[in-house]
Order: sequence, then C-alpha cells, then structure tokens
Amino acid sequence: MINSIEGNFEDNEVHKLLTKHFIELRAASPKGSTHVLDITGLKVDSIKFWSLWENGKLVGCGALKILEIDHGEFKSIRVHDDFRKKGYGTKIIENLIDKARGLNIKRLSIETGAGQFFKPARKLFEKCQFKPCKPFAHYKEDKNSIYLTKLIDNI
Repeated sequence: MINSIEGNFEDNEVHKLLTKHFIELRAASPKGSTHVLDITGLKVDSIKFWSLWENGKLVGCGALKILEIDHGEFKSIRVHDDFRKKGYGTKIIENLIDKARGLNIKRLSIETGAGQFFKPARKLFEKCQFKPCKPFAHYKEDKNSIYLTKLIDNI
C-alpha cells in the first residue's frame, strides 16, 4: 500500500529526488522553455506537495498548483529510479487526482517537454487520459512544450 505524506521537503530521500529532478529537467529543457520548480518554488502557498512511500521506501512525488478555484496544475511528478517501469507513475497520478478531488478541483492540466527526454512522461499522461490543450495559466505557445488537460469528477 502506498502512503502519501504532504510537504516533507526536509526528508533526505525527498530532497535528493527533487534535486535530481530539477537538475535533469533543467539540462533537458532549452533555455526559455524550462518550467521545473526547485524546492523553494514548491513551497509557495498555492502548491501542495506529496511524497509517496511503500514499505518505507520513497516511490516518488508530485505536486498540485492551484491555478483557479477548480483548476489545478500538476508539477514535479517524479518516480524514483528504483520504481521506474513498474506502474508507479500511474499510481502517483492517481494519488494526485484523489488529492485534487478532495480540494474540489474539476480540471487538471500539465505542461511537459516536447523533446525525446520527455517521451515517457507524455506516454504516462496519455495513459492517464490527459488530452492535448492550448497553453493555460501563464504559459505561451512554445515548440518545446506540450500542454495537456483532463476533467475529473468529484465523487
């Protein structure tokens, strides 16, 4: 069973995972097209962050940025290397969708890269039924970015 913990940035494993995520995404994104947040950027009031654990091991993490009263954006979704290609990306997305429902979010969106490095992320979001959309919030058209969205019901 996966355990979700909110806002534990100071955990050494979480800190290492987010630092690796930040460094890799910065390196893979062209200048001017990098939208990854560092830990300080994730600590703002409009963002909720969770790390996910299974049997005491960090599986991954993800964040939800509140854009509007019923619209949220996923940020910093990352699967720990030890859990890649085992279905944990979907579990992280499902956990974040449940958290969004609890906050009465009805629409979820995400920006991800258009390059080869981001292909696994695009496949994951497609599997989770996110569909292409126009840029949202502060984003602008950018050949290096893909914008996706999904409507969710609040059961």
